Amino acid sequence: MPAVVNVMVRPAVEADLDGIIAVGHRTWPTTYEPIAGADFVAMGLAKWWSAEAIRPLIARGRVTVAEVDGVVVGVVAAGPHDGRLVLWKLYVLPEYQGRGIGARLLERVVEGARGLYPEIRAAYLDGHLSAQGFYAHKGFVEVERERGSGGLPDNIWMTRPVAAG
Repeated sequence: MPAVVNVMVRPAVEADLDGIIAVGHRTWPTTYEPIAGADFVAMGLAKWWSAEAIRPLIARGRVTVAEVDGVVVGVVAAGPHDGRLVLWKLYVLPEYQGRGIGARLLERVVEGARGLYPEIRAAYLDGHLSAQGFYAHKGFVEVERERGSGGLPDNIWMTRPVAAG
């Protein structure tokens, strides 16, 4: 699939709120229902993809968006946790996946982390093969596995040095 040429990657602003939420609501069902079920998707959308959850992240400068022709098509949210920078969200609309947008969003986070954090951490649910492959391709290695409960798959944590290429 060819790269999208007219992608703008920039810090999110309040006006992006609905577009950011839409990315979550469009990506989560197809991503997580097959591996974690509809109840997990409903809980995650309500907890992590609501205006109440996203608005403070935008205000703190922790969200970056990718837009094409004025439409938010990808989002990354990162923030400090235990001396590391953690990717809390990295999602791209299905029709834009495989075109380098996720890579550009990750690159922006890495650029902002240089000199501030020694490493970046990210997690994915066991069974989310595209996330596993993406992170491995970008230099992340598995460092921890949190056992899933209530029938949910394990949460797999990966890390990479900020200085990695």
